[in-house]
Amino acid sequence: MQQWLTEIAPWLAQNDIFTPATLAQYWQGLVNTVQLVFISLLVGVVLAVPLAIARGSRWPWLKWPIWFYTYIFRGTPLLIQLYLAYYGFAFIPGIQETWLWFFIDDPTYPALLAFTLNTAAYTTEIFRGAIKATPRGEIEAARAYGMSKVLAYRRIILPSAFRRALPAYGNEVIFMLHASAIASVVTIMDLTGAAYYVYARFYSPFPAFIFVALVYMALSFGIQGIFRQLEKRMLRHLRSGS
Repeated sequence: MQQWLTEIAPWLAQNDIFTPATLAQYWQGLVNTVQLVFISLLVGVVLAVPLAIARGSRWPWLKWPIWFYTYIFRGTPLLIQLYLAYYGFAFIPGIQETWLWFFIDDPTYPALLAFTLNTAAYTTEIFRGAIKATPRGEIEAARAYGMSKVLAYRRIILPSAFRRALPAYGNEVIFMLHASAIASVVTIMDLTGAAYYVYARFYSPFPAFIFVALVYMALSFGIQGIFRQLEKRMLRHLRSGS
């Protein structure tokens, strides 16, 4: 990988498409991509925790609607969900006369809605599986100490589940970063949108898109490094000899 980057870097530098104006477009695309992904993941996690707990409930009226939500959003393409959020709500009769039109008129909000609901569905199932895999002994120990169910979730079950869910959630973060490339189809100037702009202006697709691919690759490796350090820190008690 390092040798490949060393060979391709001079080729990119020889192209005259990397002007201050195009680099500013790339920077703005990077900022928009990071903001979009970060906000979606943050809100998605906040939604996923209570949904995952409710997903494991004994009451059918509570768990089956959540199952249906996760089934729909995990079973349909994110691109279709984005189209529905961006184009679909605009055809609701009378919505242009309401305050909701402010959020629909700006493509950022429908994209945030689609990305948040999508990642919340995946994260809900990740956390539900981690909660379900909690060792029975930990739950029995919490009961033996006289903990209520809420206290046991807060002190025992959820922290333990978060540690087990960390590797799978790291993959979800990288997936959302890559999936955010479709935001450009609704006129958001993300990294892919910046590459389209440079391509349309200079008619040079390879340097424009290869540069963006390298940026995505660098972000993905950075995220992998962060989660690897988190796993070492939070799962160090599982290493032999510790």
